Amino acid sequence: METTELVFWAVVLSRLLVPLLIPRFPLPAILACLIIDGVDQSIFQAIAPDADLTSYQSYDKALDIYYLVIAYISTLRNWTNQAAVYIVRFLIFYRLAGVVLFEITGVRELLIIFPNTFEYFFIFYEAVRLFWDPRRMNTRVLVGAAAFIWIFIKLPQEWWLHVAQLDMTDFIQEDIFGVPAGTAWVDTFAARPWVVVIAVVVVIGLIYAAYWLMKNKMPPRDRPLTIDADAEPNREVPAERLAAMRARMAQTFLQPGLAEKIGLLALTGIVFGLMLNVQAEPIGIAVLIGIVVVGNAALSLLLERQGFGPGPALRQFVVTGLLNIAVVAVMFFVFDLLGYPIDGQNTGFFVFLITLLVTLYDRYRPEYVARFATAVPGSA
Repeated sequence: METTELVFWAVVLSRLLVPLLIPRFPLPAILACLIIDGVDQSIFQAIAPDADLTSYQSYDKALDIYYLVIAYISTLRNWTNQAAVYIVRFLIFYRLAGVVLFEITGVRELLIIFPNTFEYFFIFYEAVRLFWDPRRMNTRVLVGAAAFIWIFIKLPQEWWLHVAQLDMTDFIQEDIFGVPAGTAWVDTFAARPWVVVIAVVVVIGLIYAAYWLMKNKMPPRDRPLTIDADAEPNREVPAERLAAMRARMAQTFLQPGLAEKIGLLALTGIVFGLMLNVQAEPIGIAVLIGIVVVGNAALSLLLERQGFGPGPALRQFVVTGLLNIAVVAVMFFVFDLLGYPIDGQNTGFFVFLITLLVTLYDRYRPEYVARFATAVPGSA
């Protein structure tokens, strides 16, 4: 395998695997996703300047949605401020709806109306959680932070990227360093080294300002710095309480979590289908995914009632995958008999996507419900 192919697959695998670290290490993992997303095409252009990246650009946008949805699901596992969870739930569904409308209509201005406020709000919350108990933030603070991010950060950024369609790399090279776009970065920095010096001084100044504010103006820290979500006091739900909640949830098939899961996966599936040019209408994708999710939930509930609970994550992923394959196989057979055969292209990818997200959602939603429930029958 050539170096170009190795680098390509290394980037693609990093975009698939790094998001899986978000539930345990939220802030560094999502920042890593941001960085990889920002530099991936620059890396490809550096190692293969003449490569056609048109097909990758579709996957690039789809993989952005992939890590954002995982980030949302991780809030069910980790966040102890329920008002913050309500806010990010609105922000992720609002963004997904906007992306679906954009992919259907091609109207780029929709991305300003539906900005990706979710991602930066997630970063804000996780940054607070490094040192402080996030439950200290009331609803007014949280809504104010979301509004500030929406108006002063995301709206200008969305306009820059999707309406003006300006490239930050080209802007830096052409307008700041005065070199043609695509110039090697070593030559770029050499053209105006004083710009680099100023940038370094500004970064050092910002770091010092942040340190000074934290030391002199911010409330006293609640705990030492940690990037591990599991290290947050009071995050983990007691085992007996979680078990009691799982038992109670297993008694009822129709519950709010099922509706949310269908909506989340249907919107995600539509986005992926439109971006990857799947030969199916959005409503068709949504219906098929809804059938798979409902079928999976019914079979999972049946197994759990028979005493076969979630168990270790890998086992749950495998079992969920087998259930999804069974549901999809039945769907192929039934739709074929009805004279509406399903296009099998990308079916494997969609099954993998649904399996992964369903596994994460089913593992973490009971923690969220148990954490905020006022009383759980059968728990201590």
